Amino acid sequence: MQRVMLVEDDARLAALVKEYLDEYDYEVDVVTRGDRALEHFRDTQPDLVILDLTLPGVDGLVVCRQLRQLSAVPILILTAREDSFDEVSGLEQGADDYVNKPVQPRVLLARLRALQRRGSGVTSSDIVIGQLRISRENRAVYWRGEEVAMNSTEFKLFVILADASGKVMSRNAILVKMRGIEFDGLDRSIDNCISRLRRKFGDSGTERIKTVWGEGYLFSPSAWE
Repeated sequence: MQRVMLVEDDARLAALVKEYLDEYDYEVDVVTRGDRALEHFRDTQPDLVILDLTLPGVDGLVVCRQLRQLSAVPILILTAREDSFDEVSGLEQGADDYVNKPVQPRVLLARLRALQRRGSGVTSSDIVIGQLRISRENRAVYWRGEEVAMNSTEFKLFVILADASGKVMSRNAILVKMRGIEFDGLDRSIDNCISRLRRKFGDSGTERIKTVWGEGYLFSPSAWE
């Protein structure tokens, strides 16, 4: 059984979609607000996401971008908006498919199944940010389609930074996650490892893994296109 998160504020439509997909062994969780989608996703780790664009709380395009920064889960946008700009924006924010309302239930089911087949090589535990993909299961990093060689320490640190994408992480927080110890003010191993990671991606320290003086390091989500 595949778990689907349906982010839709139209209660009638959400009920119809849920009832139909339930018959085909999909377990559907309905979220009615955009500002609750990310937390629900983290709590349930669904296999697929169906996302409306016009939502209370947070716009669907913002939700799409947030989800894509967190996971490689297949995302299907289902919306009444017919502007081609919205379709392009949705795909650019990381959506895998875009369907206009109204849609026949069997068509929606076919689109979901196609997304499942297309994404069979990527799991929901993967981290996908722009053209960067980190496979936790295979302990591998792919940048613009090419695998980037990393030792176990580099991979662990890279995942820690990517998991906190968009947030500054202090040396202390990194060391606690890496080794379970606090920063003593002298240990430069994290700095040295980050320098190696930067060289692998041609980063001078001002673009992808930024130094925030006096605070720590920032994994920039907008720099991996």
